Amino acid sequence: MEFLPIFQSVRGRPCLVVGGGTTARRKIGSLLRAGAAVTLVAPRLTEDLARMAAAGEFRHLARGFESTDLTGMKLVIASTDDRLVNRRVAALAGAADIPVNVVDDPDACTFLLPSIIDRDPVVVAISTGRASPVLARLLRTRLESLIPAGYGRLAALCARYRDRVKERFSDQRDRRRFWDRVLQGAVAERIFAGQLDEAQAAIERELAPGALDRDLGEVYLVGAGPGDPDLLTFRALRLMQQADVVVYDRLVAEPILNMTRRDARRIYVGKERNHHTVRQEEINRLLADLARDGHRVLRLKGGDPFIFGRGGEEIDTLAAQGIPFQVIPGITAASGCAAYAGIPLTHRDYAQSVTFVTGHLKDGTINLNWPQLAYPGQTVVFYMGLIGLPIIVRELIGHGVPATMPVALIQQGTTHMQRVLVGTLATILDLIAANPPQPPTLVIVGEVVRLRDKLSWFRTFTDPHQGATTPILPGT
Repeated sequence: MEFLPIFQSVRGRPCLVVGGGTTARRKIGSLLRAGAAVTLVAPRLTEDLARMAAAGEFRHLARGFESTDLTGMKLVIASTDDRLVNRRVAALAGAADIPVNVVDDPDACTFLLPSIIDRDPVVVAISTGRASPVLARLLRTRLESLIPAGYGRLAALCARYRDRVKERFSDQRDRRRFWDRVLQGAVAERIFAGQLDEAQAAIERELAPGALDRDLGEVYLVGAGPGDPDLLTFRALRLMQQADVVVYDRLVAEPILNMTRRDARRIYVGKERNHHTVRQEEINRLLADLARDGHRVLRLKGGDPFIFGRGGEEIDTLAAQGIPFQVIPGITAASGCAAYAGIPLTHRDYAQSVTFVTGHLKDGTINLNWPQLAYPGQTVVFYMGLIGLPIIVRELIGHGVPATMPVALIQQGTTHMQRVLVGTLATILDLIAANPPQPPTLVIVGEVVRLRDKLSWFRTFTDPHQGATTPILPGT
């Protein structure tokens, strides 16, 4: 390790920046956020720096660098576009034992400024030493998605309760158990959801006598989206890694299921046409029982849990029994599959509304408001409509929709198995008979389907060496 990673306090301390360009602006911004008293030496400033100087945010010396500028300084940053000037600043600062950073010249530095993830008071610093600042920025970008902004609020809450926790728990092991529950349980999740009052109430409950002996878990109702793992939300991914029990459906793609904790217990409760592995009432009861046993339960559903996902029924049971839960929406199949098929669900020239309906058969019929679905100027999306498609076609035409109305059937949308069949109400059944699709499928009826030829961007090809269909993007 070439550099010792430390966090240095500069609050109220004099710091010098030499240079008035865009790089100096970034460095000054970091110093000011840390509370430093900044002096900037530069004959010219960017417009942004000039406004800041005029507002009194820092002291500006409108000239070139002089050795006396170092007097009394506790930290120096050289960021001019003249390497000789930067090196002179570094040499003089080094001789005076003042920490110095030289932009784009790590050999002249006595300290490096890392890439920073700021969740004040939580700060994560990333450095590659002298190797690659670009790599450090890349790592920061990736970590940004894994560290919610709420961690700063969580740290502030912990600071307020630190003394009380020490008084409440004299045993260090009990304090550790307490903080583990707070930082990985309901308190943290309430903070991340922006529910500050609920978080404070939850931490008060954790401080109550006997709280450590009570181990009530929580249920995370998470939408897994239509299939592409890249469409998961950051919050969904975090909870997937946190849960110790996973209750999942048939429509959850295998790559998404594999992103859950490796040691988590998995329980399959999928439903298929005419065959329910577990009845919905039993699923509701299972979620409640697991949470009461102290588990963090991930209820993982394809698409969005509140759009034909029965999520409302499941949390209704949890709410009635006082079990903590939260709902994380996912990209529903209609928007995800339509986007990947190049079909906008609304368009000023073709559709001013969109309707989501279920094409699920019940007792051999599909009970829908057909006159409303036949109304012009809209897009109608049928979930689970493959088996009932002959009825859908018959009823739409029978209620006045032209037989020439475009129809798209999307198979396993957003995945490498995506396939799109495009026809009309008059031809779609013959197309399906000639090219039987593999569920899950989605059916889109509307004039917007005409735009697919122009807007399609996601396509697949069959790799003869891999024997699999692989997604490719335009231009590749």
